[in-house]
Amino acid sequence: MAKKEEEILEETIEAAEEKEEEKQTEPEQQDAGEAKEEQSEEESVEEAPEKDEAAEKDEAAEKKKPFRRKEKKDKRDEKIEELTDRVARQMAEFENFRKRTEKEKSQMFETGAKSIIEKILPVIDNFERGLAAVPEEEAGSAFVDGMDKIYKQLLAELENAGVTVIEAVGKEFDPELHNAVMQVENEELESGMVAEELQKGYKYRDTVVRHSMVAVVQ
Repeated sequence: MAKKEEEILEETIEAAEEKEEEKQTEPEQQDAGEAKEEQSEEESVEEAPEKDEAAEKDEAAEKKKPFRRKEKKDKRDEKIEELTDRVARQMAEFENFRKRTEKEKSQMFETGAKSIIEKILPVIDNFERGLAAVPEEEAGSAFVDGMDKIYKQLLAELENAGVTVIEAVGKEFDPELHNAVMQVENEELESGMVAEELQKGYKYRDTVVRHSMVAVVQ
């Protein structure tokens, strides 16, 4: 019996020693585990900035690529807009030049035509004076008849060219068309009306070539 009790006591002591050893090893294992965890965390922390820096570089590179393409596209669009604006300006300038040239040509033509008409009008005046001075006994002669036909033909050609006679007698005085050289009394016409035409006036289209010389009722 004493022997069995000794064996039991020894087993109890061994079990207690094992437990004591386990208690001592557990903190060491925990410390080792915590050390490993801390080391892994430190490594992850150290690796994280590297990964973040790499990711930032990749993002920056990705951002730069489309930005460069966009910048090239914008420059191309700006060049297109510049050329389009230049062409539009040149077209506008050409159109203005064309209109100005046509206007100048028209003015030059009208000025030239007006100058020629002014030189022809005294000839017409002389025709009228000559025909008015023909005696009655010679009114039907071949010479007078020929002069009258030439006079009428000249008036017809001027009319075809746009020359018209300004109406005066019986019309209200218009300073744009008439040139009053004297005032007369006339019971049949009201004041300010043209009573007599001393010299015919002519217009070329809408331009007055020569004003009518008239006598106006006072």
